Amino acid sequence: MDAGTTMRFLTAYFSVTRQQKILTGTPRMKERPVSLLVDALRTLGVQMDYQEKEGFPPIAIRGFDSQKTASLEIAGNVSSQYISALMMVAPTLPQGLELRLTGIVASVPYIQMTVELMKTFGISVEFQGNRIRIDAQDYRPATLTIEADWSAASYWYGFTALADEASIQLPHVTQKSWQGDVAIVEIMKMLGVDTRFEKNGAHLTKQSHHSHLDWDFTHCPDLAQTVLPVCAVKGINGSFTGLESLRIKETDRIAALQNELAKVGCHLTEDQKGRWLLSPGNIPKKPITIQTYHDHRMAMGFAPWACLAELTIEQPQVVDKSYPGFWEDMKTVGFEFIG
Repeated sequence: MDAGTTMRFLTAYFSVTRQQKILTGTPRMKERPVSLLVDALRTLGVQMDYQEKEGFPPIAIRGFDSQKTASLEIAGNVSSQYISALMMVAPTLPQGLELRLTGIVASVPYIQMTVELMKTFGISVEFQGNRIRIDAQDYRPATLTIEADWSAASYWYGFTALADEASIQLPHVTQKSWQGDVAIVEIMKMLGVDTRFEKNGAHLTKQSHHSHLDWDFTHCPDLAQTVLPVCAVKGINGSFTGLESLRIKETDRIAALQNELAKVGCHLTEDQKGRWLLSPGNIPKKPITIQTYHDHRMAMGFAPWACLAELTIEQPQVVDKSYPGFWEDMKTVGFEFIG
């Protein structure tokens, strides 16, 4: 498999449902750590082994005879996916489960989204501060309307910010959303995009922008690859925190951003631990080629540069992971593709 979310959720699911499986993935997936989740599941009583490198896939799930504890301590500042994986299987455990999250809890909106989804399907969840308590109970069937994806919508904010003129309609997105990436509305207001919510979605238009952006991405890290490329070519200086989890995504996203932003003379540097400063650059007169590092968000986050220059995106098929119609949607708003 190629998706960290899938790997983490299925690891927990197969473990507590006593299915013997070997979970592996692409070369990059084998570089993405799973030790936090494996250690937690082992503490619960799951028998599992690493097949190659300690702490990384592939992993073999051997069995789960009985629950050894009803309380776990897990780092809250690495990835909310580990936490959500444990939360979703907690009701099926004979003793339920209490999670104590250590450190600064990142991506809280994603944890809260898991809470709300579980409640929709009949599960009672206590989430207060750094403590989550879920008793043993049964899921119940329910009807659920899936929200439009704010992560995918964010790229159209990038196009709006960089186009000379823009009027874009985003269908089905809602202002009251469980998704942390709805923060793009507030961020892009400072980068020159006005959002007007209507009955069936949102209408984006241009407005004046700030000269500096100071933002903490702790609860919306996936937006960094949308926001930073806009700042880089729009003359907007930036100061950013909450980027730590980008190191363990589809690629080392901080290194990837540094490499590609440098192609327009933009510098992204860590001036003190956890704080990154962005000095903007300028779009060159020559064509630009963007390397995606097998990362869908690198492709789509930098695509709005096509508003300003001839742009080549390497490995364009990476968008299939989350937004397979992305390039076709670009064509519908007037972009021309060569070759």
